[in-house]
Amino acid sequence: MSSYIVARLLRALVTVFLVLSFAFVILRLSGDPALLIMSPDVPPEALEAFRRSWGLDASLWEQYLGFFRNLLQGHFGYSMRDRSPAMALVMQHLPATLAITLPAFALKLALGIPAGMFAALHRNSAIDRCVMGLAVAGHTIPGFVLGLVLVLVFAVGLGWLPSGGNAGWQHAILPVLTLSLGGAAVLARFTRSAMLEVMGQAYIRTALAKGLLWRAVVLRHALPNAAIATVTIVGFMVGSLVAGAVVVESVFSWPGVGRLLVTAVANRDLAVVQSLLLLVAATMVTANLIVDALYGWIDPRLRRGAAAKA
Repeated sequence: MSSYIVARLLRALVTVFLVLSFAFVILRLSGDPALLIMSPDVPPEALEAFRRSWGLDASLWEQYLGFFRNLLQGHFGYSMRDRSPAMALVMQHLPATLAITLPAFALKLALGIPAGMFAALHRNSAIDRCVMGLAVAGHTIPGFVLGLVLVLVFAVGLGWLPSGGNAGWQHAILPVLTLSLGGAAVLARFTRSAMLEVMGQAYIRTALAKGLLWRAVVLRHALPNAAIATVTIVGFMVGSLVAGAVVVESVFSWPGVGRLLVTAVANRDLAVVQSLLLLVAATMVTANLIVDALYGWIDPRLRRGAAAKA
């Protein structure tokens, strides 16, 4: 079991390393930060001084080695815009992102999993077709389109909610709905498919033949086995909480890390973008590690298989 955990940790570290390496190269090749941050009519000497002060005059390989050397020492660099520590700037915006992503994640679970279970238990009924129709629509509509539709209906048309900003809890309602509805649709589809697959297994028919109550069969036998597939997509959603807020925060002018990422990419603020991508990658690999641990807790067969190998 320990070798399994070590292998997963090594894979997580390699994933983070590859993400940061790819981002480093792409950012350096996509444009010169000096031309974007400084005024276009500054003299060439000022541009060269700017590049020299930020180490941009060194070769790409030297910058690459220096980046990872500083990263191993806990130095994430400074923002080229305001010269503040890049990671501190990210942490400053993170609470605003969590204020909408965590409620949205809870709403995804509360809507998607029960809807998928209900549709599976009423397969081919009008309820099933209605739930799956809404799920397909919610999955196919892009987040920015859904956000704009919600603004038009609830902010412009009805005037019930503000269209943007973060002055109060009312401002978070539309971003939370935009983030949650698409994910709930995905969860409903996955949960329905997993439940239908499990309900067709022989042990379910055996449990029913033994006279067990339908509710007991669903809760004790079908649901735990269907949860194995559902946990995978839930883990992916946990890992993408920060990344998924990029579009929504831009639509609703929400001052979180998603909007910060858009601004930093547009300005080639290298250290801020790299710190944000490090946060996203670390969140995703941590979520995957938690999912791997949950597999053993949900499915006893995995624990017995690990024990037998040990």
